[in-house]
Amino acid sequence: MNDVPQPGMRIGDADRETALTALGEHMSAGRIDLDEYGERSAKVTAAKTRGELAELFDDLPVPHPAFGAPPASGAPPRPKSSTAVTPPMPAGQLNWSDRPLGQRVAAALVPLCWIAGFALFFTVGGWWWFALPFVFTAVGRGLWGHEWEQAQRGHRDRRRDHRDWRRDDRDRRRP
Repeated sequence: MNDVPQPGMRIGDADRETALTALGEHMSAGRIDLDEYGERSAKVTAAKTRGELAELFDDLPVPHPAFGAPPASGAPPRPKSSTAVTPPMPAGQLNWSDRPLGQRVAAALVPLCWIAGFALFFTVGGWWWFALPFVFTAVGRGLWGHEWEQAQRGHRDRRRDHRDWRRDDRDRRRP
């Protein structure tokens, strides 16, 4: 980003918005942490020229801010009275179709195991039929539980960081 055309040219809200979007993508990719995102986003809002904005991305790969382009999110620019920086949204859960086939099949069979366990208990008798859904669930957790727990931990951490950011932003806005 060292070859920014006209580094002394002043930037507008749309340029700042594309820079914040790019920073959010770098944070989502793990290139910068939440503290560094906060520091850099504060510098983005304080930047007045293209050169000042480009310096924030010298040590980062693409994406960089696109000068003179509309925000990548397609959202309208923020009102000028707002000085708050919007953080990147927490990443959503994995789509159902992106999960392994075995995990999808097992997840679909768990409710059927519960139904079968109750039906067999009341028709055939024997308490051990209640063990069927528990055993099946334990096997499924053994096969796919670790990845799910790591993903849930990551979602929880992102939600906590987002909540803390909102609380700090609210405290900054109070007189």
